[in-house]
Amino acid sequence: MNVGMIASHYPHASHREEFIARVHRVAEVFRGTPGCLSAECWLSDDAVISIVRWESDEAFATSLAAVQEADLDLAYDEREVRPREIVRVVAG
Repeated sequence: MNVGMIASHYPHASHREEFIARVHRVAEVFRGTPGCLSAECWLSDDAVISIVRWESDEAFATSLAAVQEADLDLAYDEREVRPREIVRVVAG
């Protein structure tokens, strides 16, 4: 069963380009893990959105562990206007 994650980040305008770069770096790590089908960065007027798909729950867990172990800036802090929204989805 395919598993997905949609994460919306709401950076202050002065940090938007930084967030886009951060999401691209995280997506690169996701794509390098077994079972990751896709990892993309999307933009709306106020959000930087990552959309990731995996082939299974196991691949999802492996990818998350790899991202947490990588030397990436994942902190939620004053650079964001409001808390992130992260939704896990499964294929229907």
